[in-house]
Amino acid sequence: MQLNFGNFYIKPIQIKDAWSLCNFIVSNEDRLKRYFSKTLEQNLTPTLSNIFVEKKIKQFNLKEEFLFTIKENETNQLVGLVYIKELNWTKKQGEFAYCIDYSFEDKGITTHAIKILSDYAFDEIGLKTLQIIVYKTNIASIKVAENCNFIRKRTLENEFTPSGEKAIDMELYELYSEIE
Repeated sequence: MQLNFGNFYIKPIQIKDAWSLCNFIVSNEDRLKRYFSKTLEQNLTPTLSNIFVEKKIKQFNLKEEFLFTIKENETNQLVGLVYIKELNWTKKQGEFAYCIDYSFEDKGITTHAIKILSDYAFDEIGLKTLQIIVYKTNIASIKVAENCNFIRKRTLENEFTPSGEKAIDMELYELYSEIE
């Protein structure tokens, strides 16, 4: 499976992505340490990335979590990641989490990827509700949610605890496959 848009494409994580994933994570460490601390700590070396990718492929195949890479067409450079996680098959609900390389931010890449993967999640995976949970000062992520027609639902109190910090409130955005 490959989903194309502009100069980029989206694919499920593959074993051959381990080395480039490690490079992506390490070069974006400062951007990832607060909200992607678990992904960060599991990808600090190529060996760790190999283990991580193998685990994510298994989870993808078992429909426990879906991890996609965003790559540039011409160079195949990994420029971003998109998770569909926190899957609830009873409610047919999942949550997006995403990150983009610092040198590719503010180009609309994440917005395009979320639009495409929203359709994929509804049409191919069978989800009915997609969520984005974001901190109120993460303006770029809020713009992605809004540009993809996600609707702010409410504040989730003490929803997330960044490494070494107290729990913080997060904003919940949702998108539905059918209008409620």
